Order: sequence, then C-alpha cells, then structure tokens
Amino acid sequence: MTSTWKITNWAMAALMAVPVLTACSDDHAKTLGELEEEEQAFGKAVGNFTADEWFPGGQLGTTDKASYSAPTPVVEKMAGMLEDFNTGEGFFEKLYTFEQEPRKGLGPAWVRNSCIACHPSYGHGRRQEAYRANQIGNGYLLVIYHPETNAYISEVTGMPQTQAMAPFKAPIDENQIEIEWKNVTAMESGLSMTFPDGESYSLIYPEVRIPQSAFNTNPKPTDYAVRLESTIGVYGTALLDAIDDADIEAQWAKEAAHATLNPAMWDQENNTFKASAYYSAPYNDLGSHHGSHGPLKRFTYAMTRGSLQDGAGSNAIWNITNVTRSDRHWLYSTAAWAKAQSEDPEVISYIKQHGSSPTSMLYPYYADGTDEGIATRVNEILSCTSVGSKDTFEKYLVKGAPYHGNEEMSDKQYYQFMVWHRGLAVPAARNLNDADVQRGKQLFSEIGCANCHRPSWKTGSDNMWIDASIKSYAQSVGKSASSMLPKYANQTIWPYTDLVQHRLFMANDIRTGWCRTTPLWGRGLSRRLTGADDRLHDCRARTVIEAIMWHGYSKQSDAYRPTEKFYNLPKADRDAVVKFIESI
Repeated sequence: MTSTWKITNWAMAALMAVPVLTACSDDHAKTLGELEEEEQAFGKAVGNFTADEWFPGGQLGTTDKASYSAPTPVVEKMAGMLEDFNTGEGFFEKLYTFEQEPRKGLGPAWVRNSCIACHPSYGHGRRQEAYRANQIGNGYLLVIYHPETNAYISEVTGMPQTQAMAPFKAPIDENQIEIEWKNVTAMESGLSMTFPDGESYSLIYPEVRIPQSAFNTNPKPTDYAVRLESTIGVYGTALLDAIDDADIEAQWAKEAAHATLNPAMWDQENNTFKASAYYSAPYNDLGSHHGSHGPLKRFTYAMTRGSLQDGAGSNAIWNITNVTRSDRHWLYSTAAWAKAQSEDPEVISYIKQHGSSPTSMLYPYYADGTDEGIATRVNEILSCTSVGSKDTFEKYLVKGAPYHGNEEMSDKQYYQFMVWHRGLAVPAARNLNDADVQRGKQLFSEIGCANCHRPSWKTGSDNMWIDASIKSYAQSVGKSASSMLPKYANQTIWPYTDLVQHRLFMANDIRTGWCRTTPLWGRGLSRRLTGADDRLHDCRARTVIEAIMWHGYSKQSDAYRPTEKFYNLPKADRDAVVKFIESI
C-alpha cells in the first residue's frame, strides 16, 4: 500500500506545518533536507520501527493527512461510501436546531447543540476555567455522583444538561457552576517536583462545586460530589471495535496475574470477565454476533459501552442533543426534572400563552389548555425516559402535531452518521526515522510504559453487531447491513492501549478511580489540530510530562514504578520519551 500513498502531499503538509509542529514536538525547525529524508523513510522499516508502525490504523485505517477528520482508505474506495461519510460528517460538525432540517429535534433539554463543540477538530477537549456549554472546545461532561456508592445521582441525567428550550429551565443552572484549579504542592508518593537534574514540573487539578440551588429538579440532590470528564478523540474507534472480545479478555487475564483489576468487570477467582463486562440494552438484540451475551464493553473511561453501533458516539448523538430516532423513542430526561417543570407556574403560563397552535413545538404540552391539564401533560411527556414510555412518547412527540410521524433523525441519517463515525482514519505516524524518537521507543518499553500502553493489536473478522435503525435502512434499500459499513478485518494496529482499566490514585480522582488506558495514537498532533495539548480525563495535564508525572502521584498507582523510572532518567532521555509519544 505504501506505493499508492500520496507521500509527497504528506511531506508537503509537514513542511507547511513546521512552525506549529516545532512548538510542540521538535527542538528546531526542520530543514528541507530533513523533510526529504523523512519522506524517503516513510513506510519503510527504520531503526527499531517496523514498516507497519508508520500506519497506526493499519493499511485500511490510516490516513496520510495530518488530520483527525480524514476518511479511511476503506471509505475512499467503496462506491458511494464517501458521499455518505461526508453527509454524516455534517451531523457531527453542524449545529442542531429545534425545527430546521436536516438537524432538527434539539431538546427539550440538552448537553450541547453539536458534537464538535465537545470534540474540537475531532480531538480531545480543552481545559476550561468555567463551565459553559456553548464554549467551543469545552469537552467537559459533568459527573455528579454519591461518593459513598459512586452511583450517579438520579435527579439529573448521567450526562447532566445545562441547556433547555423555553419555557423549561435547564436541569442545572450552569451560571452557578464553579471550577477552581488547584496546584499540587507535594506528591503523595514522595517524588520531588524537581527532577534530579534540576528541571522542575508543576501539576494542577480541578475542584468543581455546584450548589444545590443550581438544580431545577424536585427533589434536589443531596450528598453528592462533582468531577469533570473530558471528551477524547473520536478517530480510529472502529478499529478498536474490530478487536475480538477473546483477545481483550486474554489481555485482562495476563494482567490479572500481577495486578488487581476492576472487580465490577473482572472475576479474579475464575480469571474471566463477569457478565457485567458485556454490553446489553433493553431496546436491541445485542447477542446476535456474540453468543449468549452482547459485545464486550471497551469504550468510555468507565468502559460502559460495547459495539460502536451502540457505543459512545451512537449514544451521544441521541443523549447529548436529545435528538431521537426510531430505536430511541424516549427522552434523555429524569422524573425529578419533569416534576419540577410541571410545578413551575412560569412554565405553565408560557405554554398556555404560546402552545395552543398545532404548529407550535409546545402544542404537545398544551393538552386541554388548563393549568392542571398542562402540568399533567408536561410531567407525562418529560417523564418519557425509557423504552417503557415509548407508547406515550410516540403518541405526543412522533405521531401527534406538529410532528405527524416524522422522525427527528431518520434511519438513513443515522446510517450516514455511523459511516462517518466508523470511517474516521488514524493519522500516520511521524518522525520514526529520528534517532531521538527511536531512543524514546526503546525507553518507553524498558521503563514499563508499554505494559499498559500496549503498542499493537490485530483486529479480528470485524463481524460487528448492527443496530435496528441501520438494519431497517438497509432493508429499505435492499442491501445487507453488514456490507454497508466500513470494516477493518485482520489489521495490525498501533493504538498504544491495553483496553484495561487501571487506577492512578490521583488527587480529586475520576469517579470510581478506575479508568481505561487511553490510546496514544495521533495525540502528538493535538496542539496543531486543536490548539491545545491537554491530557488525562479532566484535562489536568497541560503537557506530556505532566500526564506522565500524574501516573506517579501515589505509590498505590498501577503505574508508579514506570513513572519513578521516568523521573530518574536524564533530561535527554525524558525528552526522547516525550518525542516518541508525540510521534506515534
């Protein structure tokens, strides 16, 4: 495949980007001779890198463009798929509205009004000083939970909403949310915040406060804690989806021999996954390709989702915007919010004044026009929060005026969105011919980073589970659903993740303490493509060095020993490890 790639274009893109790349990865601007040398090395075995490692997404899943948004070679080669990919891209990039085609159906409450608002340039979210849903680049999701059980509070949705259509009041008033960034003054592990050679580093972490008065719910929550979780890059996720469940289980079993794994997922005694490690949903048959259970969970920090077709992106296009589709005929809402809105006299009065026309979006809430009738209907509709309320939802928000049977997102549109989602390529690796990058790779393995950031995997047959919406669309056009989506069978990929959950025991840690090892592929382009290099689940790490040192904050950390070894490296070797991470 190397010979068919646009290597000259790739090198030209690198040349044009030299001033930016220099700021985040290179010690000096590359000369034309150095660029030509890299072009000649591209796709070939160099030093301790194999030829395959230039293609982290494999031959079918890597792009030669320095981009997080480029289609894979599979998408480019299959007839008609690129057109669907480009249409699907619009559902990610552009704003959703209440009534304007083709991205209608926003609300009644929502987290964001577009996907790209959370994923700047398709990458990792950026660190924020304040929580504002409409701030482009704010990839934060609020995590509100009961610290004694780690269970999410029930008064607001798991991904809490801070926006709502008039006259409803958002479940949380974001103007009352406070984010304060704290400085670490000493490492709990005892590691100094100055390296042995005298170079220092600093660490920060967020504390988030949401007063009870910010919740527009009845009842209001009590005894809760708040954390932030940022979005990560969406490129390459279909390649992770293509890894066989059995191979992931084998990795967990290997690590269970010397580490304690998440007991919510792993049966330590029998050295196998628990039933809870497999994804299931009440609205779909998830067992069709996975024997007696659904697909293995592998997406999100908490590993709550399996199968990309019902994974983080598939779910988010519904619950982030509250845009429904044929297999999601209910709202992302809570009974506590529904009750509060139905009891709010301002809400009732507004609907009474503006909702009587059958063309009004408030008409479904108008009922008989009386205060009591409107209040009852508001509570009834906003309480449509599960598959069990499907009949009520369809009666008022699908079949009734002003919707008249029109889906907010059609099966075809959802299919096109999933072609885009599955079709995003991983950018090619860079600088692998550089001696420092080669030294960095060697050290990355020697000090133990590769134990968790497993370099490579081999995808399986990619016999993916496909949801009901896509099957319905495939049937309508007389095609097999499995032939209509990008597939990545038998690819050697280099994501640098073991797909296992670990604990780092950081200050103000992630909700349960357990977090999936985040893939490293392509992250070295973040500053160039998104304008920031923030890392870790809440963007607390502003640089690669900070991200590494957070792994050694506590001696209880699963990664303390590798971090300690990194800490004791001479500066030239630390820089080499960083340069390697920014090149893959």
